[in-house]
Amino acid sequence: MNGWVSHTLCLSVILVSLLNNVLAWSSQDLHCGACRALVDELEWEISQVDPKKTIQMGSFRINPDGSQSVVEVPYARSEAHLTELLERVCEKMKEYGEKVDPSTHRKSYVRVISHDGTKMDLSETKMDGDVTTRLKFACERIAEEYEDELIEFFSRETDNVKDRLCSKRTDLCDHALNIPHDEL
Repeated sequence: MNGWVSHTLCLSVILVSLLNNVLAWSSQDLHCGACRALVDELEWEISQVDPKKTIQMGSFRINPDGSQSVVEVPYARSEAHLTELLERVCEKMKEYGEKVDPSTHRKSYVRVISHDGTKMDLSETKMDGDVTTRLKFACERIAEEYEDELIEFFSRETDNVKDRLCSKRTDLCDHALNIPHDEL
């Protein structure tokens, strides 16, 4: 009887350990996917702004010589526009679904509604309220926690923002440096 109890206890410990690993992967996959989707959505939103549109930045005080220290900067990458985008971009997570890789069982998040209306391959994509709610919550948390980094990266044109922000700066995707750039 004593051997059976220790054997059962050992199996229980192994199962709990495996379950914790699966839950950690799932959480990491969710946060990585939310970060990558957030970056995609911000890049798309910025690309939709007329490049000629500008906003005045600087001090509106009048200097002793009668001039003002105001400069015009492109609106698309201005802090004001980026802050506005960060407040509403996570609503776009309702346009995403979850795919599970059959060989690794890792989850990724893909757009189920295209920006331009082209048909999407939705085979093996899970679309439901639970997925979008979890993704939106993760997105909101990332947008709030990393707001300064997001504004820093998007205030100027930068290559590979997904990898630089989601993997290197935040470690949200430390497992995902080998994810293809166009997966999301």
